[in-house]
Amino acid sequence: MGTMPAQPPTDAARPRILSGMQPTSDSLHLGNYLGALVNWVGLQEDFDAYYFVADLHALTVPTDPEVLRRRTRVTAAQFIAGGVDPERSAVFCQSHVTAHAELGWVMNCLTAFGEASRMTQFKDKTAKGQNANVGLFTYPMLMAADILMYDAAYVPVGEDQRQHLEITRDLAERFNTRFGPTLAVPEPYILKESAKIMELTDPTSKMSGTNSPDKGLLLLSDEPNRLRKKIMSAVTDTETEIRYDPETKAGVSNLLVIHSVLTGTPVTDLEAQFAGRGYGDLKKAVAEVVLEAVGPFRSRMAELLDDPAELDRILARGAERAAVVAAATMTRVRDAVGLLPAAR
Repeated sequence: MGTMPAQPPTDAARPRILSGMQPTSDSLHLGNYLGALVNWVGLQEDFDAYYFVADLHALTVPTDPEVLRRRTRVTAAQFIAGGVDPERSAVFCQSHVTAHAELGWVMNCLTAFGEASRMTQFKDKTAKGQNANVGLFTYPMLMAADILMYDAAYVPVGEDQRQHLEITRDLAERFNTRFGPTLAVPEPYILKESAKIMELTDPTSKMSGTNSPDKGLLLLSDEPNRLRKKIMSAVTDTETEIRYDPETKAGVSNLLVIHSVLTGTPVTDLEAQFAGRGYGDLKKAVAEVVLEAVGPFRSRMAELLDDPAELDRILARGAERAAVVAAATMTRVRDAVGLLPAAR
């Protein structure tokens, strides 16, 4: 059973890593930023990184075309504003490399119906009333194609995507067993545990762009006064002591975590710093820390969105770089499965 591509990645010294994000909202929130984007920025140091806006995946949810176009640019701008360097990492739109859809079809044809039916995200999303289209059902196979296209040695995964990476590995191994060693079998890159940022109105729930109310979200695009107002209104408790105790003091603990992650100050030091002070003092301090972190991000994002032609050029360059790798993969795949080469 082959686990390596027939042609090794071009940058042998730096293994390739791939990750993507759907353009499903007009802004990332603080949880996205600290949970994913900060890690992406760090991974650029050691990996040949490919980061894409998953606009084809976004079609599984009915969205106004103009809204999708706007959100695609916004998502790409946020990658760059957050520190992804398009000179070092390929930043591109999934739909700009049409081989994604082609390899997705090949993966569909390797996947048993029962196997696809067991994917938990499809069951979870349809149970919550999401439009149960065939695209949503075959989403994991397109995700497998996204990963396998780039001979990715590693894929950064959170717990919710672990099952999708497993089916990707299964499909790569199945392809290699049936057709000979063609596709790299990726390993999960377990991100160092990032802080879980909870929502401000219900600090027992994780901050979520799809499930949290606006008052509970710290959006990176929010105006400074709006961010400050949301933090000052954050739910705490009826006690007065500032201490980290997620079980009984979820709101205060969440504020301490936000401060700690953004400043690098250990929570125990913050507990000592705020000993004998009120919740209002903690909220004011957290607001200042958040505004200081988000300010440069908002400025860079606005600059990028004010020049959409330049942003589109960045995406085009990223797609060109991605397409070179994708073309090599698809040449191997087409040959392996028995598709005739196109006459020239």
